[in-house]
Amino acid sequence: MTRPPILDIAGLIGDPVAPADFPETILRYRNQRWARQVGLGALDNQSWISHFARFEPLPGNLPEPLALRYHGHQFGTYNPQLGDGRGFLFAQLEGPDGRVLDLGTKGSGQTPYSRQGDGRLTLKGAVREVLASAYLEALGVSTSKTFSVIETGEQLHRGDEPSPTRSAVLVRLLYSHIRFGSFQRLAWLENKAGLQQLVEHCVATYHPSARRESMEEMTAAFLTEVSEATARMVAQWMAAGFVHGVMNTDNFNITGESFDFGPYRFLPVSDPNFTAAYFDQTGLYRFGRQPTQAAWALQQLASALLPLASVDALTAALASFQEVYQTAFARQTLFLLGLKDGPDLAGDLTFLQTFYGWMTASGANWAQTFFDWFGGEPSEARAAASPQAELYASADFATVRETLLAHEPDRAERLEHAYFQAASPVSLVIDEIESLWEPIADDDNWDQFSKKLAEIEGFGHAIRTIADVPE
Repeated sequence: MTRPPILDIAGLIGDPVAPADFPETILRYRNQRWARQVGLGALDNQSWISHFARFEPLPGNLPEPLALRYHGHQFGTYNPQLGDGRGFLFAQLEGPDGRVLDLGTKGSGQTPYSRQGDGRLTLKGAVREVLASAYLEALGVSTSKTFSVIETGEQLHRGDEPSPTRSAVLVRLLYSHIRFGSFQRLAWLENKAGLQQLVEHCVATYHPSARRESMEEMTAAFLTEVSEATARMVAQWMAAGFVHGVMNTDNFNITGESFDFGPYRFLPVSDPNFTAAYFDQTGLYRFGRQPTQAAWALQQLASALLPLASVDALTAALASFQEVYQTAFARQTLFLLGLKDGPDLAGDLTFLQTFYGWMTASGANWAQTFFDWFGGEPSEARAAASPQAELYASADFATVRETLLAHEPDRAERLEHAYFQAASPVSLVIDEIESLWEPIADDDNWDQFSKKLAEIEGFGHAIRTIADVPE
């Protein structure tokens, strides 16, 4: 990459900022697999710390960090007092597929948008983000990748966890840090020229297939691509049993990737009413409502784009959301079950209704069920030896079994992987996360954390969603 594309709109979308000066820099996590893929694998640890804790610019990259400006709807209420309050865009790189990749931060210090915040991140929050992004990637979900975590030696006070607590700075890899709220801000400012410039930049950099002759047609095509990417991401969440927790419009980006992990959860059992955030008193962002909330967020993006395109054009651009979502949900569920797609989408949607209906009614463990029946018919003996084999022997499961066995296994040889020889799957429910944090907090013992990451990567290799790149 000869020049980071974000520099073309830096003055429109962000403000140069200085990183915090941390008293300590202890490297806790380094994503070497992705570092290799973006050309940074050869950095020694000291250089790594210089770039990802002291934030010395990468050669030929952004001369200084850029805190991005945006607004957003938070729990349905519009808030114009947002922006990167504890993070910034540090660099842009070329990924292995030739696409632009951002390196952004969390916990890197105060910015003009910090308000009353200290601009810092707890080490526990960083550990939770590493785990979430690694597990989602293994599950085949479109997600940011945690690139680096460095402990920073400060004691933080937080109301929602024991204080004081340890601090860290995190760097994540994401195709774009441009959020729906970036468009909302420009619309709120009535900056039509800025909106047009931002759409043109996003099309040129991230969605080149949306290029059109007229601005209205290009805006609508851009919105369609963002809508469909978002639909696929949320469908993947639903098949993974993932609850984001805070689906504010500033937590959606234009490339359809999971990021800004806060009070996320992975479901232990199917429960459409499960809410991840203790402060979500009305269940606005509960598990079963995630597709509806994503569609609503896209409608807010469409509203922000009204200065550039008609209501009819933007409405038409959102029309494919439901179909794309349903297709992606069916495909992702079958993928995670190791089954081939059925002959028609209608049949697969009927299967989803049967399968997830049984999951909810029976209280079956989410991860265990997908593990037990991976590959369908070749796993009948494995399922019969499962800790929840009694559920599979019940009459209520008969129709589910029939529909599972009606689908052809997809690459049944994957069942020979060591991962499928165990009695139980890798999972990441909240109790597991707490148990991984406890030895870190008490004894600075990272062994269980490292073991869990290795298990997650092994799972990814087993179902072939993570490339098998040697360390």
